[in-house]
Amino acid sequence: MSKPVLVIMAAGMGSRYGGLKQLDPVGNHGQLIIDYSIYDAHRAGFDTVVFIIKPEIEDAFKEAIGNRISRVMEVKYAYQLSDDLPEGYAVPAGRTKPWGTAHAAMSARTLVDGPFAIINADDYYGPEAYQEIFNYLSNHPDGDIYEYVMVGYLLKNTVSENGTVARGVCGETGEHYLSQITERTKIEQGPPLRFTEDGGQSWTELPEDTIVSLNMWGFNRSFLDEALARFPAFLDKALAENPEKGEYFLPSVVSQLIDEGKARVKVLRSGDRWYGVTYREDKPEVVAAIAEKTAAGLYPDQLWEVK
Repeated sequence: MSKPVLVIMAAGMGSRYGGLKQLDPVGNHGQLIIDYSIYDAHRAGFDTVVFIIKPEIEDAFKEAIGNRISRVMEVKYAYQLSDDLPEGYAVPAGRTKPWGTAHAAMSARTLVDGPFAIINADDYYGPEAYQEIFNYLSNHPDGDIYEYVMVGYLLKNTVSENGTVARGVCGETGEHYLSQITERTKIEQGPPLRFTEDGGQSWTELPEDTIVSLNMWGFNRSFLDEALARFPAFLDKALAENPEKGEYFLPSVVSQLIDEGKARVKVLRSGDRWYGVTYREDKPEVVAAIAEKTAAGLYPDQLWEVK
């Protein structure tokens, strides 16, 4: 069994932040959130990282991130291209959005031939999650069914006081395998924690210890093959119903495989707090948290010796 690799979905970084050079540092020496994610992954055992990016940000990405990471890990690049479509399909007129997270993962199909963890580029997950997912992937090859894994977080550790957030609310079996994942797009901190589906006219409370997904998944190579095989059916529906904005999401492929009995997904729990800059006002909290963790000795001040 090959050693797990880390796959980071970073194709949207340029558009979300208005250009990579405007990415805000959160560490004392210019480190970005992605630096701390890779540092945690590296000390958990990952020694290869695959960045999924867009070709137009390649030079800026390498300058801002990739070149310094290549000093300590093997770095590979995959490119999410809107026209990376099955034969007979074309990008519809007027579409500018990429095709979603499952399509992003598929972009790495020529570089990944074994187990891999996949994460968002701009989320801080904490060191516990990387150790847990690395250990699980290292010991659970596919058997009669596909063996996958997800790191879940307590909802109370993932919300923002500056506005609503979107989270995948997870249902589990008694053995802590994923039974379903329901996207809630407007969850607010409260108290109490709650979500709305009608623009705030009505609210439903959620327990603080609700397990939610933050797109930290672990798969074997079989997932990429399944996603690729199911892509045409997604495109047929999306092109008919929502050609400009339809997206092929990782959780939708996972849900199909669970429903068909082809895969099971172990839900691991992290007690770490998630951090991210959903809103501009979130940044001071992230900076303060990183400074506190550095002062406590969880991270070295220089990290990758970033100057």
